[in-house]
Amino acid sequence: MTDTPARLLSLLSLLQTPREWPGTELAERLGVSPRTIRRDIDRLRDLGYPVQATVGAIGGYRLVAGTAMPPLLLDDEEAVAIAVGLRAAAGHAVAGLEEASVRALGKLLQVLPSRLRHRVGTLNAATVPLPGDGPTVDPDDLTVIAGAVTNRERLRFAYRSYDGTATRRNVEPERLVSTRQRWYLVGYDLDREDWRLFRVDRLDEPFPTGARFTPRPLPAEDVATYVAGKLRRTVLTTIVATVHAPAEELERRLGRFDGTVEPIDEHRSLLRTTDSVEWTAIRLLTLDRPFEVHEPEQLREHLRALADRARNAAG
Repeated sequence: MTDTPARLLSLLSLLQTPREWPGTELAERLGVSPRTIRRDIDRLRDLGYPVQATVGAIGGYRLVAGTAMPPLLLDDEEAVAIAVGLRAAAGHAVAGLEEASVRALGKLLQVLPSRLRHRVGTLNAATVPLPGDGPTVDPDDLTVIAGAVTNRERLRFAYRSYDGTATRRNVEPERLVSTRQRWYLVGYDLDREDWRLFRVDRLDEPFPTGARFTPRPLPAEDVATYVAGKLRRTVLTTIVATVHAPAEELERRLGRFDGTVEPIDEHRSLLRTTDSVEWTAIRLLTLDRPFEVHEPEQLREHLRALADRARNAAG
């Protein structure tokens, strides 16, 4: 590639991918020598783009945060994918994403060539996103976690398990997975010396430690297979129950949970949730308020089994 301006734009486009690029790989991609790549990197720096260089066996170049956002360079397929994804974002489980996605989509559509606007319009007309009523996650948390995954940095965070137990975790994050209107983090738990699947809506205060790690082999063919196997062990059920507590008090006692609370009167509330029968039984019992289960029958059966177990334990 002999056209210097075009080559610089292509180089900038590659560097906007969140990874480190060895100079030899960049040279091969652009069809130039490593020396030319070094000169082009210097030109980008002179133009104000903060390109960071690292040394060593896995060193290379990457674009880091600067004082201003550089132009975002997208090919046709990337632009269409982003536009369609933003349109569908209103139905996703990321808190506060709806309004931001509409603003971003408006800006993107304004600069798309007419041929791409037509493709985006055709796709949007043929698809209908189904909004979910599940838990939402903090987009800032997702960004922090994604950065730790990309940079292979160990991650610390507070976590609330399915039974409400609060713990601190030290994890080597492998991948983020979005499925069933939920976000999951796959990672190796260093304290438990085993792989774990974490629900991101139960995760708080993620903090990259800066300590790098070498990826470990997954106990499955790939991340998707691992997550699918884990989720098959947890059957999610739609649950409806009346709890004898005001709606405001019930929401406060439940905290972050997967469902809705509707007031019936000033003393009772209708709880709707989609979760495991075992976990919901524990949550209802720990509320210390009378309640009646309307559905499913499996939850009533499980509560009866718990009652029998409690009576036997009490002698």
